[in-house]
Amino acid sequence: MKKSTAPLIHGIVAASLGLGAWAAGLPAHALEAQPATPPGYGPNPTLPEPQKGLLPTINVAKAVGWPTGVQPQPAAGLAVTRFADKLDHPRWVYVLPNGDVLVAETNAPQRPDDGKGPKAWITKQFQKKAGATVKSANRITLLRDTNGDGIADQRFVFAEGLNSPFGMALIGNTFYVANTDAVMRFPYTAGQTRLAGKPTKLANLPGGSINHHWTKSLIANAAGTKLYAGIGSNSNVAENGIENEQNRAGILEIDVQTGATRVFAAGLRNPVGLAWEPTSKALWTSVNERDELGDDLVPDYITSVQDGGFYGWPYSWYGRHVDDRVKPQRPELVEKALVPDYAVGAHTASLGLASAEGNKLTQTYASGMFIGQHGSWNRKQPAGYKVVFVPFVGAKPSGMPLDVLTGFLNEKGEAMGRPVGVAVDRQGALLVADDVGNVIWRVTASGAAGPTAAFPAATGAASTPAAQ
Repeated sequence: MKKSTAPLIHGIVAASLGLGAWAAGLPAHALEAQPATPPGYGPNPTLPEPQKGLLPTINVAKAVGWPTGVQPQPAAGLAVTRFADKLDHPRWVYVLPNGDVLVAETNAPQRPDDGKGPKAWITKQFQKKAGATVKSANRITLLRDTNGDGIADQRFVFAEGLNSPFGMALIGNTFYVANTDAVMRFPYTAGQTRLAGKPTKLANLPGGSINHHWTKSLIANAAGTKLYAGIGSNSNVAENGIENEQNRAGILEIDVQTGATRVFAAGLRNPVGLAWEPTSKALWTSVNERDELGDDLVPDYITSVQDGGFYGWPYSWYGRHVDDRVKPQRPELVEKALVPDYAVGAHTASLGLASAEGNKLTQTYASGMFIGQHGSWNRKQPAGYKVVFVPFVGAKPSGMPLDVLTGFLNEKGEAMGRPVGVAVDRQGALLVADDVGNVIWRVTASGAAGPTAAFPAATGAASTPAAQ
């Protein structure tokens, strides 16, 4: 793969690409030869010393799309098919109770103050290469499989004219969507294919002219009384001023009756995926950590979220490791910083998160979390660009992550696809949104067996349907 380096000012590419790092699959037998677990993975990750420099590594995979007849490589025992294609930058998926699948076709809004002058030009060049500059369709599309063959044979415009929509949730007869700057609600009737009523605003969300991390995720509690919104930071490490981070880098709790909001958890740089762990009923999130501390720092992670918990950003990383780039320091906050539950690799851009509950893949995936890793932009050896599974025992992660879907890069290191949102459908299959390939992939059991380890960095090859 070609590698290039260029100057970069704190995070000017990362937020708009939604990128992190990228570790592809390694056959199980090869794992035995590894002398140690690679840095940045597992419940007790190895954390190397920070590596700082004036010229951060930039290594962005060019977006090329999927050639005819080529698709990602599923793990042994699994199969993959196209549930739907020819979409417009599909980022997030949500499954309705009747089995209809909603897809947020979306991208970043206009952000005039997120990089000006020369750095804005640099940002645009890397955005173009990674396929991240397409105009937002601002649409939610409904996909329906009427005959149960695992392929959507009907599609409808469910909602349009939105503002960079992302998170979605249904509570009773009310459908909620998280625009980049507000949670909107619509009346909904089961089975309808288009939202017909006039939307109303439930609550404002942090937006503005910087809006560095623009995606706003959403999940409802079991009682249907609260929504939780994942809000990313307005910077890499608060270089745009801590005053611009109000109600950011955390999870907001929103009362569905009044729209009142409060900070549920803070210090989470970019908490994108949200999921409930079915045994403990705890809220979990997938978090994209900070950049420019080296190839192996800081690992992205998944973690249970404590009400009132503080997870370090921007003052410390992975617990109480102080980030001395941040001035002034807040040692009293660092002292409170919670250590995340499980590291999933530095710069993997672990965005999508879905509980294994209800899936019918194989017993290997009975308990745990599926993670969509969008892929790195600032690492010599790319990482991510795949879907992985973290096994759980007793409501906590146990063991190393396993590859589920790999092969999103071709032999030239170009991106044929990029996995983002993940969800389990009503038939127990895993749905994967691919915002470069413009596909929703559907992963099912094939009858074979045998998981593969998800590290360190050997890219799984793509496959053709006939090869499975």
